[in-house]
Amino acid sequence: MKQIKNYMEEVVFSIMREIINDINVCTCEKCMLDIAALALNDLPPKYIVSEKGELYSKVNALKQQFEVDVISAVTKAAVLVKRNPRHG
Repeated sequence: MKQIKNYMEEVVFSIMREIINDINVCTCEKCMLDIAALALNDLPPKYIVSEKGELYSKVNALKQQFEVDVISAVTKAAVLVKRNPRHG
């Protein structure tokens, strides 16, 4: 089944998994989703129509293309969330 997908979401979550431990920020679900949302708001959406199985290979290609911008946006978002976490 074909689906429309914002590739940038996959790229952001992939980068987050790679760098989040280096940032020393809370990794609870609420903080992770806040970081992702803030980062995605700073990045242009990249919509694609894809089969589910095609997504993984395309994410790797796109991740390399936008890696510096995504790392910057995720880091900036993590600093904001670290200063003002919304969890209990």
